[in-house]
Order: sequence, then structure tokens, then C-alpha cells
Amino acid sequence: MKKKIFALLVVCAFVLNGVGTVLADTNTKKSVQQRNQLAALLPASDGVINVNMQRLLSEALPQILSGNQPMLNGILGKFDEVKAQTGIDLRQFEQFAIGVTTKTVSAKKMDFEPVLLARGSFNPGAVLAMAKIAASSAKYREEKIGDKTVYIFSSKKNLPDNNPQTGKTSVLVPGSVLVPGLGIIISSDWLKHFSHELAVTSFDANTLAVGSLSRVRELLQSKTRVAADVLELVNRKPNAIMSFGAKLPNGMSALVNLENDELGKNLDAIRQISGAVDVTDGSATISLMARTLKPEQAKGLQETLQGLQAFLPSILGGSKGVDKKVYARVLENLTISQSGSDVMLDARIPKSDIDILIGVK
Repeated sequence: MKKKIFALLVVCAFVLNGVGTVLADTNTKKSVQQRNQLAALLPASDGVINVNMQRLLSEALPQILSGNQPMLNGILGKFDEVKAQTGIDLRQFEQFAIGVTTKTVSAKKMDFEPVLLARGSFNPGAVLAMAKIAASSAKYREEKIGDKTVYIFSSKKNLPDNNPQTGKTSVLVPGSVLVPGLGIIISSDWLKHFSHELAVTSFDANTLAVGSLSRVRELLQSKTRVAADVLELVNRKPNAIMSFGAKLPNGMSALVNLENDELGKNLDAIRQISGAVDVTDGSATISLMARTLKPEQAKGLQETLQGLQAFLPSILGGSKGVDKKVYARVLENLTISQSGSDVMLDARIPKSDIDILIGVK
């Protein structure tokens, strides 16, 4: 499980890596302010994710995949295919803000409901019109919420849009599917959380809202907004390409099936988490923060992580896989520090290591 977590972090890093030029301060501050404003519009959420899609798609993706041209051509080809078929350009989506609420279903199972705000240089009304045309062969319904018309698509029938006869598929990248006609990338693992329905509406002149019907309704009715402490977690690294913050439910150790009592105790002590992925001096940087209730709990968490750091690199480094050796180097160079109730983990991944991971089959 630990190796999978670090693998995921590395993948996040190289997916978002590659921006070589830092924007001017005025443009950066304006962009940060816009992302913060978008996240602040979300309804009350246990967790929030901010993504600068403009930099990810136009700058990071071409650079990080420069060493794997077939993969880059395949992804960009799908973008062009979507534009040719629907008239929608994925590159017009500039910012994403995602709000998630969690619900403990049982001692070992958690469910969540997401809602996503996608903002960019597109006309939401035109995107919705194309979505209805693309979904004309399947059923969808409309519902009025205030002055907004919400279109509710069946995720079971419309997602993913695979055709066994032509071999065409809406899958753009592993684990993602394309909502027909919308050009919004959504993890296929999320689809089960929409109760087989996906609600879509125009939120304002350049913003789409996508999510479960209950979450979209909550967003439009404006009865709740994201709490300040959650936004504070997201904004710990305001200039990052991707950042997130969340409040954790009780009993996390049971949810991830940890059998080690010491690890479980440390995990259960974490009440809030935040993280960010960015680029510094040509290297990907990953920053994570775990906040406990008490400083002594943070101290115990730090010592446990340092203990894992002491022996895991030798195990991974001794394996034959070149990707495992990269993970070993990430762990070896990981900085673990504590300040009060906060434990911080900071990692830098050079482009040379990212290139190795990109080339792993």
C-alpha cells in the first residue's frame, strides 16, 4: 500500500511537471486569485482540489511527454478528435475546482459526492447544446433549479462512449473517460458515486458545473459554501499547479485496512491534510502536510514516517525494476519535518527520474 501511495505521488508529479517559465508576479497573483475565487464558490465540502488546467494542458503535458512521443501524440490526437466530432476544444478549459463531501458507509467503506466547476474561454450554453446533440441517442432529462436548467445524463448509458464496431472510445488517459459532447475529463472511478446520473449546468458566463444532482442543487441554491479552514488548507501553496486540502473522518485506519497498531494510531491522529504539486528549477515538487490534534501526535507521526524512510528505499532500490529505483530515490531525498501539530513532507523529483517513469512499460 505504501509503495502505491508513493507511486501515485510520483505520477501526479510527472503529469503536472514541465513548466519551465515562471509567469510575471502580476499575472501569477491574478491567476491565484481567480482559482481561489472559483474554489470559494463550491458548496460546503470536506475536501477541495484546485487545478490550473491551462498550464497543465498547454505547457506541462507536452514537455513531460517529450520523451514519449507516441503517448503525447495519442493524447493530443484524442483532443483533436473530440474537437472535430463535437466542436469543443479541451484546451479551452482553464481552471477546475472540485469539492467533495464524504460519508462513512460502514467501518471499512466510505462514499463521496463530488461537484466540479470548470472555467475557461468557452460558452457554457454552446457546450451544453453539443452535449445534448451528442447524447441524442440516449435519454436525458431536464430539471429547473432556480433560474438554471440542469441536464441530467445517465452515466451508465453515456459513459464511457465506447463503440465495439469502430473501436473508438472516449478514454483519453488511463482511468479517465470523456463525457459525450462536454469535453470534461472525469476519473472512471468517480462514476459510481453519481448514482448513474451526471448533472450538468451553466453556472455563469464562462463556467460549467458538473456533479451529482444533489451536489449541483446544493451549489445552485447557495445555502452553503466551503468553510474557511478547508480553503486555508488548499491555499497553503497558492501558486501550485495543483493543490488540495481536506478534513479527514474518524477511523481512517479501518478504511485503509491497516493491521499495524502503531501505523493505525498515527493515521487516526491526522485530522486535516493538504498538498500541492508544482515545478521549481526544472524539477517536480510535491508538498504534503498532515495536521494532528496535538503536537505530541505530530511528533509520533514524524518518527513513524522517518522509520519507514530508513528501510523502504533499500527494499525498493534492491529490486530489478528501474521504476522502483526511482521511488527509492524519492524516499531517500524526502524531507520530513514537524512544526507544532503539522508534519510536512517535501520531495523533489528531477526530470531525469520523471523520464524514466514515462518510459516504464
